[in-house]
Amino acid sequence: MLELEHGFRVVDVHARLDPDVDTSARGRAITPEHLEREMHQAGIIRTVVFPGPEPDNLLRANNAVARHAVDRPFVAFARINGPRDPSGTPVARLKNLTASRSEDHVTPDDIERYGYDDRFHGFKLSPARDGLPNDDVLDVLDDVGLPVLVHVGERFTPAALEATLLQRTFPVIIAHFGGYPLNRTLMGETLDLLNQHECYVDTSVVRFRDVLERAMLEHPDRVLFGSGAPDVHPIVGVMEVLTLDVPEDGMRKAFSKNPARVVPVLDE
Repeated sequence: MLELEHGFRVVDVHARLDPDVDTSARGRAITPEHLEREMHQAGIIRTVVFPGPEPDNLLRANNAVARHAVDRPFVAFARINGPRDPSGTPVARLKNLTASRSEDHVTPDDIERYGYDDRFHGFKLSPARDGLPNDDVLDVLDDVGLPVLVHVGERFTPAALEATLLQRTFPVIIAHFGGYPLNRTLMGETLDLLNQHECYVDTSVVRFRDVLERAMLEHPDRVLFGSGAPDVHPIVGVMEVLTLDVPEDGMRKAFSKNPARVVPVLDE
């Protein structure tokens, strides 16, 4: 495939990397080499990568991603989880009062190790799949201060995010404009949150041009480019931004300036 030529410095804050899976068994699971090649084709020079959902061994999956980031234009985020139900229902709130960690859940010590390990530059959290961490884990995330990329959508809504994680001090990047999968109403609710909280959104799998344009015009310093690879070819994600009716400076902010401010290593 020919390389995409666009003239922008592009970095990507949202790509899944499953380095140890059987690529014949999962539809869009690809090797690190394949992902690197697709990023190069799209003209993306650095990419945040994290393990896929529900790995058999979270520590092993995180270490594998960090290992495969070495000598590649990848920036590793550690995937984290927790025992609390994120649904926000009365039953869930009652259960969460006594929710305790199992040996499969991250601990405050794990967060501290990841946070001060030069191999990792942030965290990935999908509450609907992996649960919400306990408060003592969130306290250490505050102390560490690295960005947390949070999967938000119909099963963990923008309202649930506001009630839980946006009360914290660590930077929050809201994946998919908070509307996964393609929920325009939730995306609108997420953009409203940007008026009230110091948080960010990534463009992965948004698709709606009017929503993308609204965000980049109303909140030019809060939008970060995310491709959503490997489920979406990164060229598609780049082209969706390039074809928007927004100023060139807004594209430049989304493609590189904003991501590098939140994840400084992306500027290297």
